[in-house]
Amino acid sequence: MALYSEKVMDHFRNPRNVGVLEDANGVGTVGNAKCGDIMKMYLKIEDDIVKDVKFETFGCGSAIASSSMATELIKGKPVEEARQLTNKAVAEALDGLPDYKMHCSVLAQEAIEAALADYESRQES
Repeated sequence: MALYSEKVMDHFRNPRNVGVLEDANGVGTVGNAKCGDIMKMYLKIEDDIVKDVKFETFGCGSAIASSSMATELIKGKPVEEARQLTNKAVAEALDGLPDYKMHCSVLAQEAIEAALADYESRQES
């Protein structure tokens, strides 16, 4: 059995939504000191919909694939639906991750949560 699914390899080799959103109105950065992975998510939210999302990830192939898949899962969705994204949903959409790489899907979830929190804090000011 292969260590990584074809979907993980595809999202690692051909990540979707990579880069910086200059007009982002929600930005979140998270990291894992143990493994050294760092993820930064950029959200452009309009009319309570995630109109665009991009990411920058410094990390392993699983971290890049998790970031890529997470952006695909929330792009075009209502903010409330994006807020409910779980690391398990990211891992399942990738057809699974090895147990010792599940923290990568957790980071993707946390990066989205951080970007949503940043968006909400900007709305209050």
